[in-house]
Amino acid sequence: MVQNDESYDDDNIFARILAGTIPARLLFENEHALAFADINPQAPVHILVIPKGRYVSMADFAASAPDTLVAGFWRAVGEVARAQGLEPGGYRLLVNAGPDSHQEVPHLHVHILAGKPLGPLLTR
Repeated sequence: MVQNDESYDDDNIFARILAGTIPARLLFENEHALAFADINPQAPVHILVIPKGRYVSMADFAASAPDTLVAGFWRAVGEVARAQGLEPGGYRLLVNAGPDSHQEVPHLHVHILAGKPLGPLLTR
C-alpha cells in the first residue's frame, strides 16, 4: 500500500469492509478491488467498487497508486459491470470527490448505477 499525502481515516466504513471487520454483500474481489452492493441503493442496481489501498479521492489515487493498481482497478470496474449483465441496457459510473460533490466516505469509490433509465446526470 502506498502512503498518500491526503489524510486517510483508517476507521472509515470502506476501510473496515476491506479489513473484514464490517460485513458487506460482496460481488467481486481481486488483488486490486472489492465490489459490493450499496446498503442505500439509489437505483435498482447500485454497486460500489473500491480500490485496495488508502486512497481518499481520484486525485489521490491517480497521484499515489502504482500503475498496476490504477489499471487493475479500472479493469475490475468493467469486469463487475459485465459480470452483472449491465452492458446491454447500460449503466452510469459516478465518482464523488470532496464535500461539494457529496462524497460521504473518505475512500475512493466508484458507484455503478443501472437497472432503469437514469435520466440526465444533473438538474439545475
